[in-house]
Amino acid sequence: MSENAAVESSEHERARIDDAIIAKMPKMRDLYYDGGWRKPGGGYASTYNPATGADLGPCAEANAQDVGAAVSAAKRAYPTWRSMKPLMRAEILRRIARVLRDNAQELAFIDAANCGNPVNEMVRDVIAAAAQLDFFAGLVTEIKGDTQALDADSFNMTFREPLGVCARIVAYNHPLMFTAAKIGAPLAAGNTVVVKPPPQSPLSAYRFMELIDGIAPKGVINMVTGGLPCGEALVDHPDVPMVTLIGSVPTGRAIASGASRRLKSVLLELGGKNALIVYPDADIARAIAGAIKGMNFTWCGQSCGSTSRLFVHNSVYDQVVEGVLDGIKRFKPGIPTDPATTMGAIISKAQHEKVISYIEIGQNEGAKLASGGKAPDDPILANGFFVEPTVFVDVKSDMRIAREEIFGPVLSIIKWHDEDVMFEEVNSLEYGLTGAIFTRSLATAHRAAQRVEAGTVWINHSAEHFLGSPFGGYKQSGVGREECIEELLAFTQIKNVHVAL
Repeated sequence: MSENAAVESSEHERARIDDAIIAKMPKMRDLYYDGGWRKPGGGYASTYNPATGADLGPCAEANAQDVGAAVSAAKRAYPTWRSMKPLMRAEILRRIARVLRDNAQELAFIDAANCGNPVNEMVRDVIAAAAQLDFFAGLVTEIKGDTQALDADSFNMTFREPLGVCARIVAYNHPLMFTAAKIGAPLAAGNTVVVKPPPQSPLSAYRFMELIDGIAPKGVINMVTGGLPCGEALVDHPDVPMVTLIGSVPTGRAIASGASRRLKSVLLELGGKNALIVYPDADIARAIAGAIKGMNFTWCGQSCGSTSRLFVHNSVYDQVVEGVLDGIKRFKPGIPTDPATTMGAIISKAQHEKVISYIEIGQNEGAKLASGGKAPDDPILANGFFVEPTVFVDVKSDMRIAREEIFGPVLSIIKWHDEDVMFEEVNSLEYGLTGAIFTRSLATAHRAAQRVEAGTVWINHSAEHFLGSPFGGYKQSGVGREECIEELLAFTQIKNVHVAL
């Protein structure tokens, strides 16, 4: 086939893929509040398929007035919702969870097309969201108080009461999972919710709201989409006592600063530059598998929990490097809506350019590019934002690629020999979200887990959340814990009542 013919064939195939995807996208693109769809005052902006560059159509941009209307709807619904019997609230959450499971394939396809992660992984996201809703539905009866005996004629008792209207702002790497799962804890606690899906990939949220329309009383679950003005309006609104974020450290700082002006509660799950430590006595095959899994190459390293700093003892360094370079060969960028794809696309042109710039920075700093570092050669992927799995070796801990969150498929492998020096380097960053330790020694594992400054530490494992166990960060990686009873209780406030008999 001639070069021109090959180009034409690729363009024809991309057009076919785009047409098939666009046909399956949700038709409703407005704001959802007070039990119905509302036109935005802020107009519309396009959203895109990061794998093909195709325009997937306009999406609502909420302005401050739109946000105010959504908050007002949630405020009106709050008294009735908080007064509803907890088990009735739980049943509504379980009904939403069933809707998610019944429509998992469709929601996953929309997410794959709009955020660039492989469709099979997005199915798991939908199921995970349903599990979290069921989890918090099961905890509604655990919102309990205490009693304190004072004397024969009096005592104190405490109640946990909801806060009111809670705003949940979520990230683009797991759009449906975050949008759906993060309504669970506040609703179970008796709050109403205004959720803001990611502006880069809002389409699955529209379909989610279509599917659950009418399950909860109107005004209980509300959704506003848009960029910075939408988020700022939620943070600034006087009738929103709590704002939560899954996102970057700079965005978290901005939200915390804005919330502080009205003394609002915050729950922030932020970025990470996480370390995976391989000791000389580790099961090497297991450590290699853990390092590859920990990097989350499937969704291009776009995960705040990715273990993007791999600290390997010098005695096993070459062996681990060889194993990692061989193991990542199974990750090949492809069209995310294709079930055969094992690695997706970067979310946007801006993020793609950022990742590429860090690869250049790593090379300029003297790190050795051992694999990847460029876009794939497949002409079908020419219009998308793809980067091959990238590994740097001979990395020093003071290099920028080892200190700054790239949020892309870039792994830095660092050699160590002195344990104390290694932990100084591991803990030298402002981040502290996750960490992983590989060793056969129980004593070493316990000692190392205590020394790693991170909210979640895996031992001989990586990159997995366990529902019911707290997830959250130390230092600048966040405030509070999620996916556990502490998340539920974070959406309550304690009232003490004194009783004189």
